[in-house]
Amino acid sequence: MEDERVFSPRLHGTIAHDIGVEIVSGVRKPGDMFDGEIEASEALGVSRTAYREAIRTLAAKGLVESRPKAGTRVTPRSRWNVLDIDVLAWTFEGEPATDFFIDLFELRGVIEPAAAAFAATRHSDADLIEMRAAFEAMKRYGLADPRGQNADQHFHRAILAAAHNEPLAALANSVAAAVRWTTRFKHRNRALPRDPLPDHLLVLEAIVDGDAEGARQAMATLLQRALCDMGFAQNTKKPANSRSWRAFNGGRGKD
Repeated sequence: MEDERVFSPRLHGTIAHDIGVEIVSGVRKPGDMFDGEIEASEALGVSRTAYREAIRTLAAKGLVESRPKAGTRVTPRSRWNVLDIDVLAWTFEGEPATDFFIDLFELRGVIEPAAAAFAATRHSDADLIEMRAAFEAMKRYGLADPRGQNADQHFHRAILAAAHNEPLAALANSVAAAVRWTTRFKHRNRALPRDPLPDHLLVLEAIVDGDAEGARQAMATLLQRALCDMGFAQNTKKPANSRSWRAFNGGRGKD
């Protein structure tokens, strides 16, 4: 019979957060089994309903699986939805692996230069207003300020929206979250080595000018320099002369 502890809609989110952080940080490893629902909820001092909802939340993000009679276990990392905004946030509460940073920037290197190129030829006046407002806020507050960081997310999100491609737009939340957490991590661990605003301005100017190739190259350069700012360029898991690394750098280099 269900216990009588009061169920708060917020409580299961807190439980999911705490368990999720344990999973992505490696405290709970793939294959690890959870205690039964009764034991786990009692250990946490929460209702079984709250615990059950937390497990459902984690399962929806691919972090755990529950099977009748087999119990609940942590899934292999390959099944995690690493672009889920909560999973990204939980990952950056700790010290993400270098390879994960590289993976994020490689993904952004595939998506954002193409989006910038599309935005250059498809943007509306309203799109330009959004991009300019975000850039001006970045300039006003700086990227060390949370308001400037929010503007940076807005800038990248506005470019994806200006591509007027529905599947690309669906990635906006994940890209914005990646921008947010990598920027915060960078400022948490080192002083900003240079001003990245000129790189953003080059992207904006190319989009305003309708220069698709210029926008593509400017965004690829912005991302490459952002990765260098984080000190990971020399530790990339991909050889510098590889096809994939040249693609990330805007297609420069010879085969």
